[in-house]
Amino acid sequence: MHAARYTERVYFETAMIVEDHPLFSDALAITLTSLQAVGQVARVASLAEALEAVSNAPKPDLVILDLNLPDVDGLDGLIRVKQAVGQTPVLVASSITQPRIISAALAAGASGYVPKHSQREVFAEAFAAIAANEVFVPDGIHLPTQISSVEQDDAIRRLGSLTPQQTRILTLICDGLLNKQIAFELSIAEATVKAHVTAIMRKLGVHSRTQAVVVAREARFDSLDR
Repeated sequence: MHAARYTERVYFETAMIVEDHPLFSDALAITLTSLQAVGQVARVASLAEALEAVSNAPKPDLVILDLNLPDVDGLDGLIRVKQAVGQTPVLVASSITQPRIISAALAAGASGYVPKHSQREVFAEAFAAIAANEVFVPDGIHLPTQISSVEQDDAIRRLGSLTPQQTRILTLICDGLLNKQIAFELSIAEATVKAHVTAIMRKLGVHSRTQAVVVAREARFDSLDR
C-alpha cells in the first residue's frame, strides 16, 4: 500500500466530492485544483445526490467520499457508491481514523483512505497512488491483522456483492418491514421482493431473514468499533 511518487499533472479528468460539510468540501475542491490533480470537480452533499448524479451523467474518474453523511448508516454509503460507479476508484476522506474501520472500508472496495486532518501532501500521494492502481493508506496507520476481524470483513465483502435494489431491500428488512410492505415501499410486486430476498440470502450465505440482518449489522460502525 505504498504510494506512487506524486508529480504535478492531471491524474483524473473529473472527480466528485461527496461531503456534507461545506467548509471541508470547499477546502478539498481547492486542494484538488491547487494540486492540478483533477480537471473538473463536482460536489454533492449526500449519498442520494451522489447516486442521482452518477445515474444521470457520465461517471466521474474519481469519487472522494465522506463516511459520515446524513443519509448513510455505517459503510452502506461506500458499498452503494461502489455499486453505482463500478470500476471508478473511491477515495474515503473521513474524520474517523480507527484502523479497524479503515480496514473495513478497504474491504468494502475503497481504493484509499485519508483522514480529513491530513496535510495537502498526503492527498497528493493518495491521488498518485490511486492513479497507479495502488491502494493508499497514509504512513503511520497500522491496519489490524487479528483473526477477530475476518468475520466482519467477510460480511462487508458479501454485502458488496448485492445489487443496488437488493441493498435497498435488505435495508428495509433491517428496518423490520415484511415482503408486502417492501413491495409497497418500492412499488414492485411482492413476488419480485421474494425473489430478491432469496437471492440476498444466497449471496450472504444465510438461510433466514434474521441471519441476513445479523450479517448487515456486522458491517455497521457500532460493531466495527468494538
